[in-house]
Amino acid sequence: MRRTQAKDQPAAAPPPPLPRLVALSGSARRRRRAGRAAPDAVDHVDVVDPVDGTQTRDGAARAVDPAAVDADVPSAIGDALEQVLADRLTRAGVLDAEFAGALAERVARFTREGGKRTRSQFVWWSMRACGGADEPTASAALRIGVALELLQTCALVHDDVMDGSALRRGRPTLHTDVRDNCGTVASPARAARFGEAVAVLAGDLALAWADDTVAETALDPWTATTVRGVWSDMRTEMVAGQFLDLQGQLTGSRSTERALRAAHLKSALYSVERPLALGAAVAGADGRTTRALCSAGRCVGMAFQLRDDLDDVFGDPRHTGKSCGGDIREGKPTYLAALAVARAEAAADRPAMDVLERALGNEDLSRDGLDEVREALVRTGARAAVEAKIERLSARAMRHFDGALLHPDAARSLRALLTAQTSRAANDPPARSGPAPCATTADSGAPGAGR
Repeated sequence: MRRTQAKDQPAAAPPPPLPRLVALSGSARRRRRAGRAAPDAVDHVDVVDPVDGTQTRDGAARAVDPAAVDADVPSAIGDALEQVLADRLTRAGVLDAEFAGALAERVARFTREGGKRTRSQFVWWSMRACGGADEPTASAALRIGVALELLQTCALVHDDVMDGSALRRGRPTLHTDVRDNCGTVASPARAARFGEAVAVLAGDLALAWADDTVAETALDPWTATTVRGVWSDMRTEMVAGQFLDLQGQLTGSRSTERALRAAHLKSALYSVERPLALGAAVAGADGRTTRALCSAGRCVGMAFQLRDDLDDVFGDPRHTGKSCGGDIREGKPTYLAALAVARAEAAADRPAMDVLERALGNEDLSRDGLDEVREALVRTGARAAVEAKIERLSARAMRHFDGALLHPDAARSLRALLTAQTSRAANDPPARSGPAPCATTADSGAPGAGR
């Protein structure tokens, strides 16, 4: 049935159409893999302006020289990120200027100000080590890296809301910044609630942009199926790990098995194994190589999280980038804490048990109280046991890695990147039982490596 305009009502101009993504005919890229021909894959789409109908090209991959990217992978990821963000911000502006300025711009800024781009570097070097050398494959790897950076934005913004963090990377968290910019238009309580709601939407928008970036990356059907399967699994695993972490804080869980399970889902898979799998998939790696890389990544990821747990208590905030004792004060169910409790109970070490019971989940824990926690972690042997576990996991990871058939030059770079994740932070103080320099509790929003 067609809708008609009633004669007794003034005619109103129809609302402008929403931006449409229109595939360009005849502009597909044909890609071939060794041993299989790939059907055409759309290498860019057009955004139709709702006002004048003009089209702007999106997704047309810029020429990428893999060897040039090798020299500075973070910068190349940054350039690709700028290309994607510029397109997304243009689309947001077409929809609504206030939405673009108040929300989309915040998401873009947060992502630009990201950390070391470690996950996206894993994608790149995994792709290169698995033989990826042509321009289309390199372009695809960079875009998948960009998607991971956007997914990380989603994770961190939502984490800050869930943890009630005030600072991130030395600056106000997104929800805090929104709250503080409400001025006098709302009561403090309403402004805080608004800030949290905007942060939830910001995380959702970053996730949508990440998914769109993966979906719009030019891949042949076989590779696309593999990449999207890994991507889908990774997103679900990330949420599951975060849920276990939050539930552990609520229940005060001190199960070592549960702590390792949460670390596996929240950090090992998301931070290392899945990025390696994505890079291998983009390069069209065989099953044996992919399995070896994933096994190495799983071990490195677990060691990475255990190192982060230690750095939370014993690390120097000037070099680790996070405050001292944040996990202890929040009562996070880390393997380090769970192991200390188990060892204290097994040894009937009542002083250690009392210290841990008072400290874990105590938001007002003082520096002296944190010093007592350090002493308990050392006396129970929990710190030494975690250090030893990190060493075993690191050695196992390298055995798996050495079993993969990789291109030597890129393999060396990938190996160095993996090794760096499990080593002590640069200039971190050596192992000791005494206190490390500690930041104030006001810095509790500094980023942890787990996410």
